[in-house]
Amino acid sequence: MRIKTVLATVALALGFAGAAQAQTSNYPNRPITLVVPAGAGGGTDVVARVLADQLGKRLGQAVVVDNKTGASGMLGTQAVARAAPDGYTLLVAYSTPVFYAHHIFAKVPYDIRKDFEFITQLASTSLVMMVNANVPVKNMKDFMAWAQQNKGKINYGSYGQGSAGHLMSAYLSDSRKLDMTHVAYKSEAPHIQDLAGGVVSWGLGTIAAAQGVLKDNRVRPIAIFGPKRLAELPDVATMAEQGFADPEFNTVAWFTLLAPAGTPKPIVQRLEKEAVEIIHSTAMKARFQVFGLESVPGGAAQFHKDFDAVDPVIQKLVKISGAKAE
Repeated sequence: MRIKTVLATVALALGFAGAAQAQTSNYPNRPITLVVPAGAGGGTDVVARVLADQLGKRLGQAVVVDNKTGASGMLGTQAVARAAPDGYTLLVAYSTPVFYAHHIFAKVPYDIRKDFEFITQLASTSLVMMVNANVPVKNMKDFMAWAQQNKGKINYGSYGQGSAGHLMSAYLSDSRKLDMTHVAYKSEAPHIQDLAGGVVSWGLGTIAAAQGVLKDNRVRPIAIFGPKRLAELPDVATMAEQGFADPEFNTVAWFTLLAPAGTPKPIVQRLEKEAVEIIHSTAMKARFQVFGLESVPGGAAQFHKDFDAVDPVIQKLVKISGAKAE
């Protein structure tokens, strides 16, 4: 009797192993969903749709983008954390829910280190500081004079509580004692639209989301929050070039690709290989540049390395800016 039980257990285990192997070898045999925890039209959405197009061609299956907004990106991120770890539901996220959330929010409904497989970083971008076209400033010297004259009267927007845009804007306001009011939006597109409409006076954003309003001159770029000027805005100086040498103004925003923890290693490796080849292709680099994005070295190992390196920097930024939230 005991022998039969052992044999049955072995058979069951072999069955599961065989099913898993078949699942991996046939991957993908149906459409893949890229969950974007931000609204349509923002930088993350742009990156996801460019990736979906190229990844679909390489894998021979449709790759669709599903925008799940809310809770500063944590809602969509949580949905992927709870999804089946089979390679058919992936996360394309910006910095907030991946790098920032665990420092800012008292309750985060996932553990980014334990609940996900890091596949690769896709691109990075420096944020652009923009003002509404009616704000009478053209550079940071003008901005500081205007801000000092209007203390307590100025509001600024961001694409979410705890976002990179929020933290660096708050840091600028708090470190220079400018007494400004923060207005948080659910995603980048509505933030940029309200900035162009004058609902908020200034804010940080990506070229990808702000292309239209920049071309229409409804907003004016006055500084780059990053280590160097952007090819698409060569005349806009960095914060450091304008006398703001704080390292906090050099923090770039990343776009990343992750899968639920437990996704079979061969599937993760396949996705890593395809995604890294895509972001390093000449065509993709050219498309990224149009949106003010830069390709990154890529790969899971580099993703983990960058995460560990930037984690204490973000912790310091959050502490200085005071950007804590429930």
